[in-house]
Amino acid sequence: MATAPLDPQARHALFTQARRVVVKVGSAALAGEAGLNPERIDRLAAELAALGQAGREVILVSSGAIAAGTRKIGLPRRPASIPEKQAAAAVGQSALVQAWEDAFRKHGRSVAQLLLTADDLAHRHRYLNARNTLNTLLAWGVVPLINENDTVMVDEIQFGDNDHLATLIAGLVGADLLVILSDVDALYDADPRQNPAARPIRWVPRVDGRLLRAAGEAPSAVGRGGMRSKLLAAKKCLDAGIPLLLASGRQPGVLEAAFAGLEVGTLFWSGERRYSGKKLWLAQLPRPQGEVVVDAGAARALRTAGTSLLPVGVRAVRGVFGVGAPVRVVDEDGRLVGIGLTQYAAADLERIKGRRTHEIAAVLGHNPSDEVIHRDNFALAEELVDAE
Repeated sequence: MATAPLDPQARHALFTQARRVVVKVGSAALAGEAGLNPERIDRLAAELAALGQAGREVILVSSGAIAAGTRKIGLPRRPASIPEKQAAAAVGQSALVQAWEDAFRKHGRSVAQLLLTADDLAHRHRYLNARNTLNTLLAWGVVPLINENDTVMVDEIQFGDNDHLATLIAGLVGADLLVILSDVDALYDADPRQNPAARPIRWVPRVDGRLLRAAGEAPSAVGRGGMRSKLLAAKKCLDAGIPLLLASGRQPGVLEAAFAGLEVGTLFWSGERRYSGKKLWLAQLPRPQGEVVVDAGAARALRTAGTSLLPVGVRAVRGVFGVGAPVRVVDEDGRLVGIGLTQYAAADLERIKGRRTHEIAAVLGHNPSDEVIHRDNFALAEELVDAE
C-alpha cells in the first residue's frame, strides 16, 4: 500500500492553482449524538468563505439532514427504513440549511439550496440545467449548498451516499479539486483504532481492489458513508482525473493548511486529467436505460477506430428507451464495449437493426440519423468510472 512521497512542489502547485473546488462535509464531521454542531459549522463556513475571498469558487455538498432530523424529532437512533429516513430528512433539511446560512451570513456570503437525485443527473438536459444553475450561482458569488433529495429517494434514484454525489458534482462543474471532510484525518496503512503504529498515507495515485477490500464496509453511526465509500469516490475521481483530498472536518484550520500546500489528509491524484464534458458525464452515468448488442466488426470498430455505431452492426436491442437515452453497448459475448446516447428509440432501432444506412428511410418512412450512436456521444468501457 505504500507509495513514494509526492513531490512537495507538485502538491503545492495543485492546491494553489485550484480555482473551482467542491467540498463535501460528512454527517460525522457536522453532527454527533446531540445533533448538528453549530461551532463546527461556523468554523467550516469561515474556512470556506476564506477560500472564496482568495478568489476560489466553492461548491458545498453537505450531509446531515437525516442526523439533524433524528435529533430534532427525538428518535433514539438513526432511522433504518427508507420512510423513516425520508421523514427525518424532511424535518432536518431546513435545520441544516439554516445552520449553514447563519454561519455564512457572518462572512457576507449567501447560500443556495439544491436537492438532487441520481435521476436528475442521469438525464442530459437536467444535468445541463443543474450545471447552468451552479455556474450562475458561482458567478453571483453565492455558495451552492447541495444535498441528496432524501425525502423522495428510492433505490433506483439514490446516489447511495454524498461521497458519490460529490464526485458527480465535481465532474458536473469541471472542478479542479474535490475535498471530502469526514471524521477521519487520513487513510492509514492499518486500522489506527487497533494498531497504534498505523501511519497515514499522504498520497495515493491508484485505488485498486485490494485497497477497497481492506477498507471494509462499516459506515458511521450518523452517516451512510464509510472508508470504502470514500475510496470508491476517490477511484471515480482518479478515473476522471480530478484530485481528491480526504481530511478531517473536525481539525481546525484543515482547509487553510491544505491550500497552503501542507501535508494534511490523504491526496488521491494520478497527475492526469482524462476527459471532460459529455464524455465525463457518460463515464459517470449511474444506470443506462437499455442495451444494444453489436456484431464483432462493429465492436472492433468502436474499440479501435473510434467510429460511430451504424444500424448494420446492431444484432439485438434490449429494454425500452427513447431517443437520447444512455444505453450499454455489448458484443455478442456479453462484454461491455461502452455506453452511449442512442439516436433511436428502442422500437425503431429494433426495426432497422442489421440494415444499411440507405435502407432506414424505406423502413421507418424517414431517416432521423445515419448513426445509432455518434462517436462524440460514446464512451468506451475503459473510460467508464467503474465503482467495482
